[in-house]
Amino acid sequence: MDGIISNEFAEVACRVDLEANSPRLRLEDLSSGRVRYLDAVELQAVVWLPEGHLRQLLDPSADRWRDDPDEHR
Repeated sequence: MDGIISNEFAEVACRVDLEANSPRLRLEDLSSGRVRYLDAVELQAVVWLPEGHLRQLLDPSADRWRDDPDEHR
């Protein structure tokens, strides 16, 4: 099942991708076209993140608006 999740800040297309060795979630940021695949272990890690860690991930100034989004600190 495909779907779009959006609010006033973001719009993301979601679907289950069956082309890898196991099912994974395909997420596409519709404003940039950037795509990320998450497998079951990665999704479980997000579910188990403590609230403080999740808030850090949601800080757009941390990674989203850098010149090179793949650059690590």
